[in-house]
Amino acid sequence: MSTVLANLPTVGGSTPADNSSINSDLKDRKDSSSSVDVLPLGAPQENVGRRLFWSRTKRDLDAIATQTSVFDDPGTLEIYRPPPEYENVHRFDPLARWTWREELAIVRKIDLRIMVWAFMMFFSLDLDRTNISQANTDNFLPDLGLTTNDFNLGNTLFKLCFLSAELPSQLISKRVGPDVWIPSQMVLWSLVSGAQFWLTGRGSFLATRCLLGFMQGGFIPDVILYLSYFYTTTELPIRLAWFWVSNYMSHIVGAFVATGILRLRGVNGKSGWRYLFLIEGGFTLLVGFMSFFLMPPSPTQTKAWYRPKGWFTDREEVIMVNRVLRDDPTKSDMHNREGLTLKMIWDVIRDWRMWPLYMLGVVHMIPVTPPQTYLTLSLRNLGFTTTQSNLLSIPSTVLGMLLLLVFCYLSEIINSRVISTVLLQFYALPLLVALYTFDKHTSNWVYFAVVTLITGYPYVHPVQVAWASTNSSGVSTRTVSASMYNIFVQLGGIISANVYRADDKPLYKRGNRVLIGVCVMNIVLYGLTYLFYRTINKRREKIWNAWTPQQRQEYLATTKDQGNQRINFRFAY
Repeated sequence: MSTVLANLPTVGGSTPADNSSINSDLKDRKDSSSSVDVLPLGAPQENVGRRLFWSRTKRDLDAIATQTSVFDDPGTLEIYRPPPEYENVHRFDPLARWTWREELAIVRKIDLRIMVWAFMMFFSLDLDRTNISQANTDNFLPDLGLTTNDFNLGNTLFKLCFLSAELPSQLISKRVGPDVWIPSQMVLWSLVSGAQFWLTGRGSFLATRCLLGFMQGGFIPDVILYLSYFYTTTELPIRLAWFWVSNYMSHIVGAFVATGILRLRGVNGKSGWRYLFLIEGGFTLLVGFMSFFLMPPSPTQTKAWYRPKGWFTDREEVIMVNRVLRDDPTKSDMHNREGLTLKMIWDVIRDWRMWPLYMLGVVHMIPVTPPQTYLTLSLRNLGFTTTQSNLLSIPSTVLGMLLLLVFCYLSEIINSRVISTVLLQFYALPLLVALYTFDKHTSNWVYFAVVTLITGYPYVHPVQVAWASTNSSGVSTRTVSASMYNIFVQLGGIISANVYRADDKPLYKRGNRVLIGVCVMNIVLYGLTYLFYRTINKRREKIWNAWTPQQRQEYLATTKDQGNQRINFRFAY
């Protein structure tokens, strides 16, 4: 069983001075004798996943879609009304109403204009982040005189630099805007990625790993925060699932592209992997430059000198802004060019309620990451050719992509984050046990079948990212907590990069014992996380229900509690 946020979310910051006019404005508009009528709110909608899979009723597209919110009560409207600094405040209208036909058309438009390009940017990121796996099939390590341990060190340094850049990147993005910072990041790392054409040995390999990690750090939480400007909390998890599909698509496309590019080995006396880095880095450079023109700052800021009419009409902007704020009023907490203070950062870091999710971020991927990292290298060690190793990595990618979507939709259907994420551990455990039993006499194809199932694991990371975002509440809190969560995920990646060691190859018996132990530990941790959030919610529910409506109103108007500290906030689990 899981819970959702209470029906009165919170907005940080002070009440703007001009709020005194809002109640009279509401009254004037409701009592006006003009031809403009205030339409009623739409019927409450059930969980989007359950509606998609279980409901047979058809939605009336011309019915009112506007859902009830804190803006419908004059008492709470004063508390939650967006401040004048909010970039979309001119489109905020508590009396705005729209139909399902209008809303669905706008969501499709956002998907095409915003989501598709976010998909392309992440595709480029992962192409540059993982093409070293294809390079390994072309004698990358021997060409540079590197060992497996050198490769592990490179991966470790990459993740260390990646996580060290997470928070600074978020701070820069929050100050200059993700529409400026994200394209800048892409241009910078694409230059480093292409420069790997000139690698000469261990030193240059480690240096480029560090630079790539530092320049790519913060990209993912930046994009997720950017997408939250356009989507509601029920729409975002599914979009994040498709966002991470680009990760798998880059693996599939990258494997096919690498199969062709690596055949350039010997051209001008150069290895094929050198051309792989150069060509794919050039592709990301192009995407980075295009991103400067294809990432508007916000739903109401799509007009530019090269796009004078913008992407949305005034009516569409009103619907976009109000449907997102009705879903989560905390999204007007900060301007999209407003920086974070040190106090804000420290408050989020010391929020002990988020630490169970950070801990899960460290450990949840460890059981499946080493087999995935070493997939192509293991296939080469087993005697498969360069072309065979790259092509044999595709089935696990396709399986993983399908399971990613299944598990993300499952999270919405059952409305339980713990159940949908712990299933990864139950999936991996028997396969890891089977992998541990293999010996040198095991058939190459049997090994391939089992390791394909392991590396085709259900990728629950998007569910946990959305889970952390939901339990944060508020733009400033989400900005820092997203970086914190990703930092801990990268720490888990560092641990994973050092499980398989050179003295343990090719079967990595010792390493697989460690993975089995971590998998069992994770099952226990998910159970404890469930009890942790369930206990907090029950205690808050008891306090909230004991208060009178007047006491609740007084608390909301006077409390200094922020975000998920508020008594009316409910943690998802």
